[in-house]
Formats: sequence, structure tokens, C-alpha cells
Amino acid sequence: MAAYTAQDVKNLREATAAGMLDCKKALDEAEGDYNKAIDIIRVKGLKGVTKREGRLTSNGAVVAKVEGNLGVMLELNCETDFVAKGERFVALADELLAHLQNAQSDSLEAFLTTTMSSGKTVQATVDEANATLGEKIEVRRIAVLKDSPVGIYLHRTSPDLPPQVGVLVQLTKDAAEVGKDIAQHIAAFAPQFVNREDVPAELIENERRIAEETAREEGKPEASLIKIIEGRVTGFVKEVSLIEQSFAKDAKKTVKQILDEAGTAVKAFNRFRVGQ
Repeated sequence: MAAYTAQDVKNLREATAAGMLDCKKALDEAEGDYNKAIDIIRVKGLKGVTKREGRLTSNGAVVAKVEGNLGVMLELNCETDFVAKGERFVALADELLAHLQNAQSDSLEAFLTTTMSSGKTVQATVDEANATLGEKIEVRRIAVLKDSPVGIYLHRTSPDLPPQVGVLVQLTKDAAEVGKDIAQHIAAFAPQFVNREDVPAELIENERRIAEETAREEGKPEASLIKIIEGRVTGFVKEVSLIEQSFAKDAKKTVKQILDEAGTAVKAFNRFRVGQ
């Protein structure tokens, strides 16, 4: 029987996030050689990557960073919260974020093909994580905002998990405190667009159709239908448009009023919530 200790099993689990039984089997096969056992787990894990393709990745982390006029954010997903809060997963998210900061890729597809300092592509690095962590790991989304000031906010929904919600908001003029406040507002109220002009016409028409069907179902009088429908559509547009929302920290003012008072405006924003 291979010579290894309970501590060896514990160390192997911490290094690979593999199950206890898998670690014992790897150490048996490696005849107690710790480094060889790691290689065995990685090889077996890589063989299992394709089997994990269809699994759901509803856990994970959102990581983000702002330096100067550059803000980057990345959502890295996994299958369980056990892996999400592990040091290796968090370290991988930070490593990918640092690479995104350098690559400044304009799409996820392009980012996955870029080469990291290790000499491996992002996709190859993620595939290795699939193997060593024993779960399906994937980069779901990235965001890069640059060339003007960026506000940032990261929110933990649970103290033992990495941030699950992240926001980057790009301003026309630097206003650090306002940038953070607006980012927090976006995290809480989840607007979809900066202003009403950004709302697609087909989305508004669909909302108008729903409003009409709902009003008729409610038995509203025909003479009042147009007013009721337009009122509901207007309410919808205000709800999804950032600058028309009531500000989270002062409901008597709109987000636009807060921005105007600070002498700035929002150019763009990104809001990520894990698994959403």
C-alpha cells in the first residue's frame, strides 16, 4: 500500500479541490508521490472536461478593477458555492482580470483567444481549471470601459462568498463619490439603459402590447385605454432608464439630478450578477 498521511490527502484536496476519495486514489496510483498525484488528478480532470459541458454554472464571482480611466470587469462561473469561495477559484478570477486589464479585449470571444503571461490562452487556462477544480468553469462576461472616469462597486450577497454583483459606470467628467454612488444605485435597481432614447423601439412596442392586453383583461373602459396604456409604457421606460430612476440615496431626486449637480453624466455602464 502506498505510503502517505492524512495530511497529504488534506494538502492534495486544498491544492486541487478534488474530492477526498479521488485524492486517495491518486496518491495510491502515484505510490505516495504528491506531485505525481497532482498530475494524475489534472489528467483525469481534463478527460472529464467535455463531460461537464452541459452542466449549469450558476455560482461564481464578479471581479472588477479601476485604474485611471480604465475599468475592467469579469464574471467567472462555476457549479457550486464550495468552489466559488475557494482560494484557487478566486485566484483564477483575479489572474484573468489582470490579463483583461492588459488585453482590453472588445469581446468575450476575442478575450478567450488571447495569450496570458503563462504562454497559454485564456480558454486553455480555463480548461485547466475545469480539470483541477473538478467542475465546469467558464468566463461568462467581460466589460472594458476606458478613456474617461469610471466608477466601481462590488457587492457580496453573502460574507463567505466573493462578490456576486459588480458595476462599472463610465462618466463624462470625474466625480469619484458620485461615481461610486451611481454604481451602488445601479447594483440595487438594475436599470437596463442609460436613458429613454437607448430603449429599443421594439421593446417599447412589446410593452405597449402587454399594457393594452392587461388593461383589457382588467376591464378598463375603452375611452380610458389610450391614457392607461401610455401611462404604463411611460412608467416602464422610467423603470429601465437609469437617469430617470429615483436616486437610491435620495428618492426625491432622479439620478439625472444627482449627476447634474455634480457636473457630470453617464456615458455607459455594465452590471453583472452571477448566474443572471
